[in-house]
Order: sequence, then C-alpha cells, then structure tokens
Amino acid sequence: MASSGVARRDPLANKVALVTASTDGIGLAIARRLAQDGAHVVVSSRKQQNVDRAVAALQGEGLSVTGTVCHVGKAEDRERLVTTAVKLHGGIDILVSNAAVNPFFGNLMDVTEEILDINVKATALMTKAVVPEMEKRGGGSVVIVASIAAYTPFPGLGPYNVSKTALLGLGKNLAIELAHSNIRVNCLAPGIIKTNFSQVLWMDKAREETLKEAMRIRRLGTPEDCAGIVSFLCSEDASYITGETVTVAGGAPSRL
Repeated sequence: MASSGVARRDPLANKVALVTASTDGIGLAIARRLAQDGAHVVVSSRKQQNVDRAVAALQGEGLSVTGTVCHVGKAEDRERLVTTAVKLHGGIDILVSNAAVNPFFGNLMDVTEEILDINVKATALMTKAVVPEMEKRGGGSVVIVASIAAYTPFPGLGPYNVSKTALLGLGKNLAIELAHSNIRVNCLAPGIIKTNFSQVLWMDKAREETLKEAMRIRRLGTPEDCAGIVSFLCSEDASYITGETVTVAGGAPSRL
C-alpha cells in the first residue's frame, strides 16, 4: 500500500501527531504538512494565545488540528499534551519534538541549565511520555528536530551547538532501544531557516550574505523546506529508516 496512489495522496491518514513548539516557524510548517497529509495534529506552545492563533489558522484551512498549552520543561504540561491527544483521538502515532531554547551568543562556560533542560532533557522525557501510547497502537514514529549546528558548530553558540549534537546521539540510542516496539526515531537537522527563532543569525544583511555564500543553494531555507521530509519520515514510505539524521541545509557542510 505504501507505493499506491492512494497512500501517496494521503500518507498519514488517521494518524495522530503531536508537534511541540508548533505555533510558529518550522513547527507550524510541520504541523500544517502532517495535517495536509491526513494526520490529526495536536499543536502546542507555551502561550495560550499562540495556540489559539495557530489552531484557528489551520482549522481555517480545513485541517484536523487542535492544540493545548505545553511547556515541555514541565512534567504536568507534557502529561496534558499526551492526555489531550488520547482523549481526542484515541492514541498517538507520531511525535515531532521541535521545542528548543533560542540560541544566544555565548561560550560553553556560559551555559545555563535551561538550554540542556529544554533542548535535550525535555526531548527525552517527551518521548518517554508518548512511547506507551505508541506501543498500544503497535508502533510509531518520532522525529527530533536538531540542527546543522550539531555537525558544524556556529561560532559563539557553544551551548546551543552541544545541545543539538546531543540530540543526534539521543535519536540513535532511542532508535535502538525502541525498535522492538516498532517505534522509529529519526532526526532532522535544518540549516539556516528564516524564522523568528533564528533571526539572531541572519537579521544583519551582511551576515545573511555571508551565510548564503556557504551554501550550494544560494538562499536561506524556509520552514516549508523542512516540512515535507518530516511527513515522509513519519509515513510508511520510511518504514525501514530509523536512527538517521536528514540534513536540510541548502548544501552547507553537514558531516562530522
């Protein structure tokens, strides 16, 4: 069925997807694409007004989208996100872990607990929270949003770079540990994507031009550039792919 015309047109039909930090930027684009491909999507953000705005916009496009507030660093919020999906749709098939702390210029010696707590620890705990629900469905797919900074550290963003490298290791280990439950775990490593989140990297015009020079495709990415590959990784077309990282970075250097 994975290669049939029907499956390609609606590859995520009736799947239930949670997307963290999904009311703007890459997360919103991913939520939209998953819903366009047939999934029932639960979006989340730390602020109720952002959730309401995103849900209204996506429902206005005729998509099956609901939402709830979720600060991934809080156990009660993670539990509520899972409970909301189960109550509304009966289970969970997909988790896209996109929440991260905004990059700030600093060295590793300047690291704060928040960066590792949100970027790494909360991702692990969010995955732990959804695994029992995926197991009830016979399997599932987790996509962790990392960064090209995991491979090629951005100057002056030491703590952020390290947190994203840690996510690649987390993804590989989870893929091994969850394979017996038919749960696949992969990572997405975006390059410089034009979002509010990343504007510290490109808001200066001269810096933006320098960034473009490092890419084979001479432009910065858009959130939509990341969305299709996530939908693919969550679909049956990717049923033999786990423990991998897909880089979406316009041809920028992206290997250790």
